[in-house]
Amino acid sequence: MSSAQEKSSPGRGGRVTVVVYAADPVLRVGVVHQLRQRPEIDLLDEADAERAQVSLVVVDHVDDDVAALLERLRLNTGTRTGLVVGTLGSGALQRVIECGVSAVLRRTEADQDQLLHLILAVANGEGVLPGDLLGKLLSHVSSIQRSALDPRGLSLSTLTTREADMLRLVSEGLDTAEIARKTAYSERTVKNVLHEIITRLQLHNRAHAVGYALRNGLI
Repeated sequence: MSSAQEKSSPGRGGRVTVVVYAADPVLRVGVVHQLRQRPEIDLLDEADAERAQVSLVVVDHVDDDVAALLERLRLNTGTRTGLVVGTLGSGALQRVIECGVSAVLRRTEADQDQLLHLILAVANGEGVLPGDLLGKLLSHVSSIQRSALDPRGLSLSTLTTREADMLRLVSEGLDTAEIARKTAYSERTVKNVLHEIITRLQLHNRAHAVGYALRNGLI
């Protein structure tokens, strides 16, 4: 099996392979204890991080050390990253999205079911953001001057109407099935359209695409 194939392969019995990162050992033990009870999860040690489908980072807040870790994890293209965080402002939210984080969960909401939901969503390429954090992100990016657009003049024409509509629904927290119902397209079409946006704009995931589109006034 090639290295790329090995990275994308599920864990034993089709389970999602996960590595948990936490500077605080107490936080790590708590999360690991909850995940170890779930048959859907195959926990790996950091030494085996190259084989993980999901990197789960658990922190109190996002500082430069956390951002550096997220940037390092982004280099492993076979792994997607989720973040469980105590506090996260709008600026920090945009920062972690640009570091390749595809899903965020508050620690106060991180029970076993929510952790599992986050991990499965990340493994499936879905973005997960609490609704109020999306609101903060919208407010934050709306304050950015239009002069931030690149000299080629990014505009609504960068996205088709269908692409913009689907990204707006992603920004509202809808998953693939819900977007399909709203737009009357198949789930496969929704996935293909969103994948095309991410690929064309050279982004990392759906959450990054939403952040990029909002920041550049595309939706």
